[in-house]
Amino acid sequence: MSFNEEWGRQRAESTERIARGDVPGSGKAVPSEPGPDADAVQEAREAVLERLADFRSTAVLVPLDAEGGLWTAPLGGLDWICAFTDEAALARFAEARGETEREWPYRTVLGSRLFDEVVPALAFPCGVALNAAGPDGATFPPVRGIVPDSAALDAAPHGGTGAPGAYGRGAV
Repeated sequence: MSFNEEWGRQRAESTERIARGDVPGSGKAVPSEPGPDADAVQEAREAVLERLADFRSTAVLVPLDAEGGLWTAPLGGLDWICAFTDEAALARFAEARGETEREWPYRTVLGSRLFDEVVPALAFPCGVALNAAGPDGATFPPVRGIVPDSAALDAAPHGGTGAPGAYGRGAV
């Protein structure tokens, strides 16, 4: 299943749950299911933080658009910078999109630079999708704890200062 198909499936399931009122805090009855124990929740938090730390310290490949800027893909009302850990992961993505014949120029960027400099400089909210279309994919939405508060959707209004294309050819 491709990145876009998986995200579409998850969004559809979420929309259905919301329509049924199966949302904690909605005032409607939510089916009671046994929740995870505290140890499992803590292990999951630690795994997420470890994955985030690994990404921040990793040099990733980011495809370039036709103008030489970092290529983004819209999904779920947000743009996502697609980043890949190696050329094989980028090739899987191109194959999933049916675009193996075209050239995929890319720029190598440190994960922390994407979060701390690139995303806040954009004039629109943007997350990072790592290894989309791969078995080890992850998404990092533009929220507090991942990007600076100035670019986080769950903080003050998005204050990106960059203009479209601010991170074009030679800027990163």
